[in-house]
Amino acid sequence: MVQGVSRVRVRKIKFTCTCPCRVSVRKGVNMKKVEELDVFKLSHSLAIEVFEITKTFPDEERFGLISQMRRAAYSVPMNLMEGAHRLSSKEYRQFVGISKGSTGEIKYQLLLVKDLKYISGDKYSELLPQYERVSQMLTKLAKSLE
Repeated sequence: MVQGVSRVRVRKIKFTCTCPCRVSVRKGVNMKKVEELDVFKLSHSLAIEVFEITKTFPDEERFGLISQMRRAAYSVPMNLMEGAHRLSSKEYRQFVGISKGSTGEIKYQLLLVKDLKYISGDKYSELLPQYERVSQMLTKLAKSLE
């Protein structure tokens, strides 16, 4: 034992996420790596997809919608990663909430670019339900961190 440091007893409280990621969290025990969560994997693949589709947008959108959509898309997995590396589940939950906000932002941006004819209705119909799924998964993850 390090001199001047007393032993601290850690109370173990277990709760399990009800979403497909099945995260099991205990105070004082590390949880599943964020990279292994289904919500992280899906949001990461969607961020890559957004980067690909924005390559076809007009040049005048370079500093507008392209930049905004990309930032919103990578904000979801980025905030999950940052939150998971915080010291408490309360802080982690806050970052999950920020990720959820970014899904709302990207859902509107998808509607806008569909209406501007930058993407097809089919592409919109493919991406929107996936972002809605991410949003649901984030809600369940946040509840598991309460």
